Amino acid sequence: METKSIMIVGVGGQGSLLASKLLGRLLVDEGYDVKVSEVHGMSQRGGSVVTYVRFGEQVYSPIVTTGEADLIVSFEKIEAARHLPCLKKDGVIVVNTQQIDPMPVITGAAEYPAGVLEEMVAAGAKVDAIDALSLAEEAGSSKAANIVLMARVAKYFDIPYEKWIAAIEKTVAPKFAELNKKAFALGYNA
Repeated sequence: METKSIMIVGVGGQGSLLASKLLGRLLVDEGYDVKVSEVHGMSQRGGSVVTYVRFGEQVYSPIVTTGEADLIVSFEKIEAARHLPCLKKDGVIVVNTQQIDPMPVITGAAEYPAGVLEEMVAAGAKVDAIDALSLAEEAGSSKAANIVLMARVAKYFDIPYEKWIAAIEKTVAPKFAELNKKAFALGYNA
């Protein structure tokens, strides 16, 4: 099997680490050799965060470079645009439509760019946008947006729904399992 590369990008505090752990666990359970990177970027709240998940028959490195990502999962629109050059020509970017203002926008030194998703589509990217924040809030917590996004990602894998649920049960704290399973169901069925 050819090695597949996934990037999970977002802003610190959004749960990208949990998303990469969930995906890594699922893929290991499916029998793949999996490499998951450490976080690159500023992982404290508000800073840009990137994690890599690579899987296949035998994987030697977790790093994904320009033009190598089969799939990018983005927790925020600007982060999606920032990492778009890493997407393969036939790759897909799953993006949360949430807008998180970076520091230059907060301080008034810049404006949040309009039409970010439209520009990515115009550049030829296959963009799968979802309002993960609203679905997470419907499930009971805005913090479950990461699981909603992973549910959307599940559509790009030939792995049964039940196995994703089992991976959630193994990855999240038991007291949050039901909330996360509900968030996953909402994202999966959106």
